[in-house]
Amino acid sequence: MTDTRVPTRGGRLQMQRSRGAMSGFLLILLGAWGALVPFVGPYFDFAFSPDTAWAWTEARGWLQVLPGAVAVVGGLLLLVSGNRATAMLGAWLGVIAGAWFVAGRASAGLLGIGDAGAPVAATESKALALELAYFYGLGALMVFLGAAAVGRISVRSVRDVEYVDNRVAADVQPQPAFSDTDDVTEIQPTGTDTGRHRGWRDTFGKRTAAH
Repeated sequence: MTDTRVPTRGGRLQMQRSRGAMSGFLLILLGAWGALVPFVGPYFDFAFSPDTAWAWTEARGWLQVLPGAVAVVGGLLLLVSGNRATAMLGAWLGVIAGAWFVAGRASAGLLGIGDAGAPVAATESKALALELAYFYGLGALMVFLGAAAVGRISVRSVRDVEYVDNRVAADVQPQPAFSDTDDVTEIQPTGTDTGRHRGWRDTFGKRTAAH
């Protein structure tokens, strides 16, 4: 059996977009949540101080809006990219954003970027839920999704090789100049002689006979 596959060179960076699509979609959702919840949380009595909707502070900008935006960008790269290097960048952005959600609050005082505030809660269980939803649990989930995407994208599977081979084979497949349905117009020479074309032997044969 003849192997009709076209060998691929330089196709190692190509992959199916579905490899990082789910992780990218979840990172977009988590990043949007992390960036917006400090401003809309007070509407649902689920907030850190100051307990005021759409109240901007320097700490919220550095500790929540910035990593949330980075996670959204990383998720978008994972969601739409068919290039392994670009998708890998998006996955690492998700990991970095999640790590900052976890470690940023603890290092805010050292870096001089303000205080994220205290959870507005009457019970310990609600305070824990706020800590997890705003910072630690959210960041840990981002790190997990980003790391899983890094591992998935870094492995070049058989499906990736087949995907690249099929694309290259489709690009190099020759196309016929004419199809079976193309109309071919035959141009007849003008003149009085519409009979069979005489060969050179017939021509010389008649001339010999005439002589």
